[in-house]
Amino acid sequence: MSGSVELEIDGRVLTISNPDKVYFTKRGETKLDLVEYYRAVAAPLLSVVGDRPLLLERYPDGASGKSWFQKRVPKSAPDWLHTVEVSTPNGTTSDALVAHDLAHILWAVNQGCLGFHVWPNHVPDLRIADELRIDLDPSPGIGFPQLVEAAHLTRALCAELGIECAIKTSGSRGLHLYVALEPRWDGYEVRAAAVALARELERRHPEQITAQWWKEERGSRVFVDFNQNAPHKTVFGAWCVRPKVGGQVSTPLFWDELDTVVPDDLTLATVPDRLARLGDPWAGRAAQSIEPLLAMSERDMADGLMDAPWPPQYPKMPNEPPRVQPSRARKGD
Repeated sequence: MSGSVELEIDGRVLTISNPDKVYFTKRGETKLDLVEYYRAVAAPLLSVVGDRPLLLERYPDGASGKSWFQKRVPKSAPDWLHTVEVSTPNGTTSDALVAHDLAHILWAVNQGCLGFHVWPNHVPDLRIADELRIDLDPSPGIGFPQLVEAAHLTRALCAELGIECAIKTSGSRGLHLYVALEPRWDGYEVRAAAVALARELERRHPEQITAQWWKEERGSRVFVDFNQNAPHKTVFGAWCVRPKVGGQVSTPLFWDELDTVVPDDLTLATVPDRLARLGDPWAGRAAQSIEPLLAMSERDMADGLMDAPWPPQYPKMPNEPPRVQPSRARKGD
């Protein structure tokens, strides 16, 4: 491996160490290839993740090596690095990297970061969540065509409510729909909107879609993971490269290509050319209101529904049902 290369990024000189280290073994892309990928997609990337806190997924030996999640920026970080204090559900705080500009992204790449998990908040006000993130998750027996069908059904319901949503591949097995929001609601309210959306989708399409949190109740249906909107939750970022040997990218799509796209073909080797040819599918997104979904949530509560279960690391929430697997609860009756 060569020792290092220096790049001028955003008015700063960044040193990329071990640029020839192979990060993605399927085709042999290196750390420097990953740097060049992010340079190629910098504009649309920063339009989505810019000035948001990031949770870093580090793979210092590449996608085939060991990894860990890093919430805290190390004390050895340069003094120009922007950070913000974030907290976990139990109140533990840490200084998270902020995607202030491309230099911040590439600093993390040089640290071996192969995954950027993005908060739904902008600095400085982390109380406000300005994205609704609809995670369509495949249950056993569900393939990509079923996810595509669920995505179209979700888009149709949102359109009926006057809400426009954008879509991207997850870079793994799922699909993500995003709604840019007016900066009016906190994470609890946005999650309530996500729960209401998931439940309404299940009511309308019970054979295809489920809002059931417990896996034993989902069956062979697409699960709408509403808890990806819980406060303090992060979702894998748009335009970001997954830590997979093929270097798949979580790629924003045009709706008219959803039926024919092959997610595994969207990689750091192909996405820059695609962007140059087709442009940014998410350009010009307008901020939306979730008031129709919140009204739906209030209707559900008035009809006697409890809140949906929260993830196990969260404290017990008001109006939450017993946090126990349904089959175990029945055995205890």
